Amino acid sequence: MTDPDAARLLEPPGPVDVALTLRPLQRGAADPTVRAAPEGVWLTRREPDGRGRTLPATLLVSPQAGGRVLARAWGPGAALAAARADLLLGLHDDGWAAFDTLLAPDSGRPVLPWHVREARRRRPGLRLPAGGQLARQLMTVVLEQKVTHDQARHGWRTLVRLSHRIDDATPPGPAPAGMLLPPTPDAVLRVPSWDWHARAWVQPAQSRAVLEVARRASTLDRLGEATPPGDAAAAARLARMLLRVPGIGPWTAAEALQRSHGAADIVSVGDYHLAQFVGQVLTGRRTDDAGMLRLLAPWAGHRQRVVRLIGLSGERKQAFGPKLTPADHRRI
Repeated sequence: MTDPDAARLLEPPGPVDVALTLRPLQRGAADPTVRAAPEGVWLTRREPDGRGRTLPATLLVSPQAGGRVLARAWGPGAALAAARADLLLGLHDDGWAAFDTLLAPDSGRPVLPWHVREARRRRPGLRLPAGGQLARQLMTVVLEQKVTHDQARHGWRTLVRLSHRIDDATPPGPAPAGMLLPPTPDAVLRVPSWDWHARAWVQPAQSRAVLEVARRASTLDRLGEATPPGDAAAAARLARMLLRVPGIGPWTAAEALQRSHGAADIVSVGDYHLAQFVGQVLTGRRTDDAGMLRLLAPWAGHRQRVVRLIGLSGERKQAFGPKLTPADHRRI
């Protein structure tokens, strides 16, 4: 492995599970921009330089002995990528200590089910990543709107590869084979209209929303950079602003901000399964969005932490009714 262009050794105040924390940034095991490997988690990034440009970088985040974490980066954006490693790992977020206090039986809060509390005990290194790059996160989340897991993952992989043909996205440094840089907004806007559905399996409403985000990418990223991670009130304001973008609803805004800003209190209202699953885990009965918000209300300020632990609790979603089987009109 070649020497990095920038490196940073982090000494977190508590445990950090690198792979688990960064997992939400990966869109499936075959995501060309994020890859978990034995040596750590690889990410390809385009870092804003503050002058209206983005600089490509390859970043490797690796756990080290003694609870330390090493961030190594290559490429023109290496120094910027390494500098953001603490935010990527959620080290800016000091809310976990307060949340752990609320888990105590005498806190006055409802007692979470045993397997949810056990998920926290077994995974003390879980954090909420703040990956930045709001426009990119919005694009990837839009591709997940009202589609199957396979559709969403295929759409993102194909968009990255289609963009690579337009604007060379070869990552710098020793990135693993098959990895590519995330697409630039300009490359997304230049993807031929017929490729969205014929190759990427992306529905017209989704492609229109992705293109709208690409057109507004510089503004969206400026808004994102101006919103400090860990500021719940600022994240809520930004979420309301995102609703003004055509094709962006509450669910899309929430899912994007959870990844770009580590939003600890923004819940994905409108998810096809989430409300039912939260109700199932917390009460034994499925519920709707309004019911989910009522159940999570005692955990205001930490609602997304509770949701993440529910997802790690080991309980499986109850399956009722037929599964969505969308038509596939891609060219073979």
